[in-house]
Amino acid sequence: MEWVVILAVLLMTVLCLLKVNVILSILISTIAAGLMAGLGFTDSVELLVAGMGDSANTALSYILLGAFAVAISYTGITKILVNFIIRVLTGKKTMMLFALAGVACLSQNVVPVHIAFIPILIPPLLKVFDQMRLDRRAVAVALTFGLKAPYVMIPAGFGLLFQTLILDGLNSNGGEITLHEVTLSMLIPGSGMIIGLLIGILFTYRKDKTSKDPMKEEKIKTEDLVEEVTFSKQHVMTIIAIILALIVQIITQDLILGALTGIIAMFVLVALPFKKLDSVMAGGISMMGMISFIIFAAAGFANVLQETGAVSELVEVSVSALGDNKPLIAFVLLLLGLVITIGIGTSFGTIPIVAALFVPICLATGFSPLATAALVGTAGALGDAGSPASDSTLGPTSGLNADGKHDHIWDTCVPTFLHYNIPLFIFGWIAAMVL
Repeated sequence: MEWVVILAVLLMTVLCLLKVNVILSILISTIAAGLMAGLGFTDSVELLVAGMGDSANTALSYILLGAFAVAISYTGITKILVNFIIRVLTGKKTMMLFALAGVACLSQNVVPVHIAFIPILIPPLLKVFDQMRLDRRAVAVALTFGLKAPYVMIPAGFGLLFQTLILDGLNSNGGEITLHEVTLSMLIPGSGMIIGLLIGILFTYRKDKTSKDPMKEEKIKTEDLVEEVTFSKQHVMTIIAIILALIVQIITQDLILGALTGIIAMFVLVALPFKKLDSVMAGGISMMGMISFIIFAAAGFANVLQETGAVSELVEVSVSALGDNKPLIAFVLLLLGLVITIGIGTSFGTIPIVAALFVPICLATGFSPLATAALVGTAGALGDAGSPASDSTLGPTSGLNADGKHDHIWDTCVPTFLHYNIPLFIFGWIAAMVL
């Protein structure tokens, strides 16, 4: 029976790599797992749907955060940020890259708008990048760091979502851990990403980018690149709404209440007219709905594997084959997590799956709860930066390729994979050994 898990995960990964829709890949693999375990179509679907309920909180959080991001973008406040970056940082490559990484970090925790800021912020800066001879691969590395590292290490915004998924994954599969301990367990893996950022900006892509057609180069008047936006009362109200959302989120430790507070405050404070409410919610669903349903499907997939008993048998076989060789076990689990996440394209959707697989194995082989959380979290995050289907790569490309001069695979996926997944793998393995 243990082979059911391996074949189901393999099928899901292959389908995703073949660019079959992620949700369909998970659903097909789930039903296939049920059939291989001796269940019928109806029983497999019932177990799938029963498991989806466990991720309802996370999915609703995603939808509301997406709506909040759309509401903020409607006010035009990000254009003020663009103007500031152009005015202050033009000609200062290293500072520009670190500033972009910082802005991306804020989008995950303080102002949880995820990738919604990139199509607004980056396209107006492309001519500035070209004028500065800035390698766009360095920009992709900086943006992906900001989209990924904060949720790995900081339990706020999307970080609260990610670490809550790890918490629920451990506690629902026999582990016992607190949110604070999950945060501590992810600091070591996350520090590997900081090293990757420094290597990418200060060494790999430090040289000037040579233009393919020097004759077409021209000096850009930076003051003409973005329409001038005057800071107004509307923007003050927007900032107040953001602060209120952050305060409620910190006090309640609930992302749904935080996002809902922000959305309501935007309209109560008249930062946006009430007639925009429908379009704000529709925009949030459009932006984050796909990820929400991936998480639903992944939770159902994990439930089918658990309920059929395939996971427990895989644990027994794995423990007997690998023995108590913790370094080897940690290496194999992280490698498996890398393959799964590259296939699915979302670390959030991967967590319920890898938790169902990894936690019983870790408990049976004597890993501590902190080490187990580090393995589950790192395995979930691995591959996200290099996956062609990941928001962490699709987001940067959506902005950097606005003029058709940036390749998604070679200019975003490959650089981010090399600079983040390798150190994340190494530091995640170290965390499993020392915690």
